[in-house]
Amino acid sequence: MAKTPPQSLAEFELLVLLAALRLGPDEAYTVSIADHIARKTGRSVRRANVYTTLQRLEAKRLVATHLGEPRPERGGKPRRLVSVRPSGLAAVRATTGAIRAMVGELADVIGETT
Repeated sequence: MAKTPPQSLAEFELLVLLAALRLGPDEAYTVSIADHIARKTGRSVRRANVYTTLQRLEAKRLVATHLGEPRPERGGKPRRLVSVRPSGLAAVRATTGAIRAMVGELADVIGETT
């Protein structure tokens, strides 16, 4: 049986997965992912957009979520932590590979160094 190629990711899906990978499964949750993307890109990131994207990525089986420990403050709710599945990592590799292939020899045109 032929192997299914990795899924291609939209830009924001890629950013969310990259942030989740960088933060790791013990620290990646909606707020930390939104903050990480904002810090790294300088973009304003709505937590609701991250939440919706995580739901979509979970439906695609690219991430898994689980409830962590309750926060220490009184009545603190547990965070929904995010783990990138192997299929999510494959999608990141496929998408970043496609971007590198398209950028290829355009460094002089777009003003970037390789």
